[in-house]
Amino acid sequence: MSRRPALLAAAALALVGTLLPSGTTAVAEPATAERVGLRYVAMGDSYSAASGVLPLDPAAPVQCLRSLRNYPHVLAEAVGARLSDVTCGAADTGDYRGSQYPGVAPQLDALSRRTRLVTMTIGGNDSSVFINSILQCGAAGVTTLGQGSPCKEQYGDSFTDTIRETTFPAVRRALRDVHRRAPKAEVAILGYPWIMPRREGCYPLMPVARGDVPYLRTIQRTLNNAVKRAAKATGSTYVNLNKVSDGHDACQLPGTRWVEPVLAGTNPVIVHPNALGEEQMAARTLAVLGLPGTITPSPLP
Repeated sequence: MSRRPALLAAAALALVGTLLPSGTTAVAEPATAERVGLRYVAMGDSYSAASGVLPLDPAAPVQCLRSLRNYPHVLAEAVGARLSDVTCGAADTGDYRGSQYPGVAPQLDALSRRTRLVTMTIGGNDSSVFINSILQCGAAGVTTLGQGSPCKEQYGDSFTDTIRETTFPAVRRALRDVHRRAPKAEVAILGYPWIMPRREGCYPLMPVARGDVPYLRTIQRTLNNAVKRAAKATGSTYVNLNKVSDGHDACQLPGTRWVEPVLAGTNPVIVHPNALGEEQMAARTLAVLGLPGTITPSPLP
């Protein structure tokens, strides 16, 4: 069941203080946590943490490479939420229940019955399938100088099979755990923005052979479909980025691309969203959830 009505009510209460003149008090305003801001917990991996986008969050464990410009910070500022950000680069669903690094609490520990909004990207690191497909296809592409489809020929359906058989149930379990810890929250899980274009690649900026460009695209579509299915199975909200991120892949020019390429990019962490991508992920989440708020684009490097 969707928790959107409660979420919208909480957001509206959070804005009361900014709408009333100084010295005015709302009649019979309840003494709830929502008065001082929607309680929002951001979870997930490097696409949520915006690993590689500066400046880094000084409150985050250094290993997480969490940015102050990640989409949770952009979203929280837009809606006036009280953000608890536990996103961490390289996280997988196992790090929801266990400690990812010494001294770093399981991400589920950030949740409570007072949480009203949860967002995340997760699943891409499970079984290392997503990052391995990119790395291995890149390595294969170099061996053929960008010609043919060496990655597809070598790995076939192995990546998509792992996503369907292993990643999907892991994401579904993680979402169920989130709902149990935060039963009153709207839980939103984002898909991953496109990394590669539909057909034509950009070798060597993205060292993927021409014939493997649609192959990688199929792997990512399978991953996003698994995330979507897990969301539906758990009563979570799926934020679909397939359409809005099309044409903003790593092969596009700066100012258009949302994801940085392997070579000649602007971020030290390659094949990850840049600041523009994070802002657009926040904007899409804001629209899908129907939350009141405005995102003001920030200057890009």
